[in-house]
Amino acid sequence: MQRGTIREVLATVPLRFWLAFGTLVVGVALGWLTRLLARRVLRRIGVPDAIEGTAFERTAREFGTSTVGILAAIVGYFVFGIAVFAAVAVAEIQYVAQFWNAVAGFLPQLFFAVIVLIFGVLLGDKVELVVSERFRGLKLPQVGVLPLMAKYSVFYLAVLIALGQVGVATGALIVLLAAYVFAIVFLGGLACRHLLSAGAVGAYLLLNQPYTIGDEIRVGDVRGIVQEMDLFVTHVEADGEEYVVPNSKVFTEGFVRVRS
Repeated sequence: MQRGTIREVLATVPLRFWLAFGTLVVGVALGWLTRLLARRVLRRIGVPDAIEGTAFERTAREFGTSTVGILAAIVGYFVFGIAVFAAVAVAEIQYVAQFWNAVAGFLPQLFFAVIVLIFGVLLGDKVELVVSERFRGLKLPQVGVLPLMAKYSVFYLAVLIALGQVGVATGALIVLLAAYVFAIVFLGGLACRHLLSAGAVGAYLLLNQPYTIGDEIRVGDVRGIVQEMDLFVTHVEADGEEYVVPNSKVFTEGFVRVRS
């Protein structure tokens, strides 16, 4: 009797609901497989090595996951979301279908916006590491600002692209970009004015060459043989010790070329 009752209840369920349920099951399976495939592809193309040491990766590991895992999960959930929309369409639930149809038109843009933001954060962290490594040898306090400026420049551009994906007005994006560029140039000029002046002095010394490698010079209390010159500093060796003299000091205090 009870078995017959269950059959009767199941028989009253419209076929479209069974098809919708089957669509969800298939969506779960496809989402899981897509997640595994995305993880494998990201590892094969070298994403873990490329983002090693970035702040985003360190934060992800603190939460027991990784950047590859997060990206793969987003792709998997996107596939499952498509299955949900398909199931709602098959079920033909009027009001729910109208809602999900409206959301479905926005989901791809949202998906790409999230991906752009994540890659923007990763790229910004990587740019910060590269710029820091590039300017590590410069003993100027203003140099420490450059990696952060490069990092947040990438972040800002990623945010602008993501906002464009979700339909923010292009005119507003252009105004924001112009304001950001102006702020970067203005604040960067203030923060790095000594660095810029040192670079200008270095360019002058390199072009005019008042001394060259192998000359013996004296700058302040430092006297020795010039070993290397670049845009910002001059390397002078004396008594087995190497002195790094800022070019700005050479320009402001002057130097003496010792003739043998």
